[in-house]
Amino acid sequence: MRSATAAPSRRSCAPRCATWRGACSCSATTTTWRTPSPRTSSTPSTAAAEDPTAGTHCQSLEHRDCFLYYLCAYTAPGRFLNSCYSSNLNINDVLGNYSLTLVDALDTLAIMGNSSEFQKAVKLVINTVSFDKDSTVQVFEATIRVLGSLLSAHRIITDSKQPFGDMTIKDYDNELLHMAHDLAVRLLPAFENTKTGIPYPRVNLKTGVPPDSNNETCTAGAGSLLVEFGILSRLLGDSTFEWVARRAVKALWNLRSNDTGLLGNVVNIQTGHWVGKQSGLGAGLDSFYEYLLKSYILFGEKEDLEMFNAAYKSIQNYLRRGREACNEGEGDPPLYVNVNMFSGQLMNTWIDSLQAFFPGLQVLIGDVEDAICLHAFYYAIWKRYGALPERYNWQLQAPDVFFYPLRPELVESTYLLYQATRNPFYLHVGMDILQSLEKHTKVKCGYATLHHVIDKSTEDRMESFFLSETCKYLYLLFDEENPVHKSGTRYMFTTEGHIISVDEHLRESPWKEFFSEEGGQDPVGKSGHRPRPHELKVINSSSNCNRVPDERRYSLPLKSVYMRQIDQMVGLI
Repeated sequence: MRSATAAPSRRSCAPRCATWRGACSCSATTTTWRTPSPRTSSTPSTAAAEDPTAGTHCQSLEHRDCFLYYLCAYTAPGRFLNSCYSSNLNINDVLGNYSLTLVDALDTLAIMGNSSEFQKAVKLVINTVSFDKDSTVQVFEATIRVLGSLLSAHRIITDSKQPFGDMTIKDYDNELLHMAHDLAVRLLPAFENTKTGIPYPRVNLKTGVPPDSNNETCTAGAGSLLVEFGILSRLLGDSTFEWVARRAVKALWNLRSNDTGLLGNVVNIQTGHWVGKQSGLGAGLDSFYEYLLKSYILFGEKEDLEMFNAAYKSIQNYLRRGREACNEGEGDPPLYVNVNMFSGQLMNTWIDSLQAFFPGLQVLIGDVEDAICLHAFYYAIWKRYGALPERYNWQLQAPDVFFYPLRPELVESTYLLYQATRNPFYLHVGMDILQSLEKHTKVKCGYATLHHVIDKSTEDRMESFFLSETCKYLYLLFDEENPVHKSGTRYMFTTEGHIISVDEHLRESPWKEFFSEEGGQDPVGKSGHRPRPHELKVINSSSNCNRVPDERRYSLPLKSVYMRQIDQMVGLI
């Protein structure tokens, strides 16, 4: 949970959306799906395994139906756009009053191969969505959920290869790109009149920054705009958007502790003073680290990788507890804790569910062994409750905050670990998660947030990221033949799960020298040291993509003694 004054991080501090109660009846519609091919893998011979691949074709189809079940309800007559019954609608600065769920789900339809529904949804967005509204929105949420989705869908439509099937739109004239530009222009006032260059957390889409705007924002909310703003700049040939986002990242980076290299979670945008001194991997900081790496992957700017490497080294030095190696040695399982950014001292004994994204990020940098351990910890919590509580106290072995808003982070890491290891254990995990969602969260008109992970009571809302991320990662986990995996195109997922192809066009930056001239202080070291090329790698003893050998593919990814240790750690046994 965020503090009362902090702006939202990746999913962290956002006010919660409302969905609806009441009956839903969806008439049958004709849609065109790409049918996933069943796997033909051999049966595992050891403990992880009864053959989990046998049912994954059905699981993929089932999850596609789950997605369509909700989207059908969402767009049914009388339930148009953000509401079902207006008396039950709680519009807030996450929803934005601009058809958030519809926009956020566009590329999920394409990935599932449903060309007819994708085309219908795109036309609906073009014809009905406008940002010319007297609505105050969160800059971060509008960027990752709406701007990112518009850019992703635009690139899918204009991709000459059309890997997902024919997703072209007749007479399409770059409308989604124009809408993305319009939204981004309306967000730009957030970057004005701040002494640090760190943006205000909220803007009004018509009037700009509200007069009573808060001067405090969280690090992830202000520092996780570079991917979407950078893509927009490079598609338009206009440096403005990337420049303001990159300036914010550098401003935050230069405020890190001289002693530990860590950043806090809440900062004053006028003074640069750290209001929240907690440094961790969850709420308030998560996507800041994620976007340092993903900005490098997408744009190829070395300073982004340099900052990420330095940040990762500080994380390993001060946040990581437990034995040095994940799958060998003695001691407690590795765990990343919340510490004081200046001293590195433990601040509390809880972690939040957002941190479950970190194993997926570790997969991207090749630190697969460490990812296996951290993922096993979060999966053990899921096994105990059938969901992830928003905040879990690892010392008390009990939740501190009990709700579960259908978050995707554990599913995301499960998907990426399966892609990295091909271990069927992660298919078991995916099926477990899917079955829990069906059992505990499916309701008459969609899927509901769990208000309490123990008694399984529900809330009348469903976050848009359930369709843009949770559904998408589950579907891709079970659909091995998906074009994402087989088309030959390299893809990257944004922090909201929107898919972006990694290509040379996005690595072309005619204003690169301008950025380096305006950047001011060296972004990596306050001493001015810039790593030499051979140093541009993650500094961690277990970083090695090839460390998981083929013979371990059909056994537990974590030795049984360590798996039991983690189960004991969360009170499962």
